[in-house]
Amino acid sequence: MNTFEISPQPLDFVTIENILENKTKLSLSQEAIIRIQHCRDYLDDKLKNHSEPIYGITTGFGSLCNIQISPKDLRSLQENLVMSHACGTGAEVDSDIVKLMLLLKAHALSSGNSGVQVKTVERLLDMYNNDVIPVVYEQGSLGASGDLAPLAHLSLPLIGMGEVKVKGKVYPARKVLKQFGWEPIALQSKEGLALLNGTQFMSAHAVFILLKAFKLSRLADITGSISLEAYNGRIDPFLEQIHAIRPHAGQIETARNIRNILNGSKLIAREGKKVQDPYSFRCIPQVHGAVKDTIRYAASVVLTEINAVTDNPTVFPDEDLVLSGGNFHGEPLAFVLDFLAIALAEQGNIAERRVYRLIAGQRGLPEFLVARPGLNSGFMIPQYTAASIVSQNKQLATPCSVDSITSSNEQEDHVSMGANAATRTLRVVNNLERLLAIELFASAQALDFRDAGDTSPFLNAFISEYRGAVPFIKNDRIMYTEVQKTVEFIQNVKFDFPE
Repeated sequence: MNTFEISPQPLDFVTIENILENKTKLSLSQEAIIRIQHCRDYLDDKLKNHSEPIYGITTGFGSLCNIQISPKDLRSLQENLVMSHACGTGAEVDSDIVKLMLLLKAHALSSGNSGVQVKTVERLLDMYNNDVIPVVYEQGSLGASGDLAPLAHLSLPLIGMGEVKVKGKVYPARKVLKQFGWEPIALQSKEGLALLNGTQFMSAHAVFILLKAFKLSRLADITGSISLEAYNGRIDPFLEQIHAIRPHAGQIETARNIRNILNGSKLIAREGKKVQDPYSFRCIPQVHGAVKDTIRYAASVVLTEINAVTDNPTVFPDEDLVLSGGNFHGEPLAFVLDFLAIALAEQGNIAERRVYRLIAGQRGLPEFLVARPGLNSGFMIPQYTAASIVSQNKQLATPCSVDSITSSNEQEDHVSMGANAATRTLRVVNNLERLLAIELFASAQALDFRDAGDTSPFLNAFISEYRGAVPFIKNDRIMYTEVQKTVEFIQNVKFDFPE
């Protein structure tokens, strides 16, 4: 069984993807254990010899920060915090994202700046390793003061409260703890705040979205290439010279991908093509490339965030400091999630325009991509579906980060709304997956009306694999099943571009 040690060493996307795909177990490194314990010991000693109030440790929270709590009530203070903040609502968060929240929260706590107990972090990993998934709800976080409500739901099972999912069924957490022989954690001073403060709801969504976006942005180059072949388009807009004089990295990469994907194609090399292609074909490098650059920028911000300490107050045992600041504020994530939603919406927008061109009866293709249009409606309605999804993505792409609502009696008077940006962008990337599925469905159909075998070796192999899941449509049939099969094909397909 593979095991990965959680430590203060930085995580990256490749490591996280490998952990998820290989069902890797997690453990705490010795370095992490030492640092966590060192911070806890320091905090315990400080509380014995410190009479001044320390925010969130010996005081109330938010606008109640001026109320000092007696030492005998410090445990109750932390448990009350977790219980009172667990007021999320709406849809349940996908279990894969909740597992990411567990991973990222444990990683953030491993730096030894949060004052938690070692066994608290180990219990987070126990839940991860045994697929005991806390029930977390989408709605409730303002994306500042951390993701308070969702992280409270993540933390409730630590103290034997709330609900968890095991093998897809929901149980009371206390019942599952008994089954595993786990005693509820007795939270010490600061621990509830350390668990609830932080950006792991936003950042787990962001990581999940980016892992999907990395693949979809490359897949869009494949579906775009199939559409280009089917539309009898030109290779000229993808030649290296054009992109060398406007050297955006994503643009150059996309043009190179298309050239490599189409390498060896007889179709793309044929003479007698139109002088120009519509923008949705001709400007693939510029649009797909801008999406790639946006994804890369968002990834750089998210990578910084998941390797940061984002709870408050922050403990610096070697400097004898406990500092209250604002590392929980989600603005960096809110901005890039908004930017990412715009880019992913545009990726889907241009794909739908290519679908429209393919069904429009242009360049020798039959209307709606069937041999007997009129009797058959063919691919008329898949384009409707794509248009509907594109329109929804445009609506969803409205920025969340420009909004703010005062909370906690105006102590928290500016918030990021990054959690709304996270759940919204998840919808956008899932919509994009469906849009690219519809483009693949339509473009593979269109290519079969040409000499499909004359396309490139790469596309021949790719489409052959696809045809194992979804056949050519000769006459009208129920289409939603074929679209769903295409979505599943996209989710599971592995590919490497030829060099």
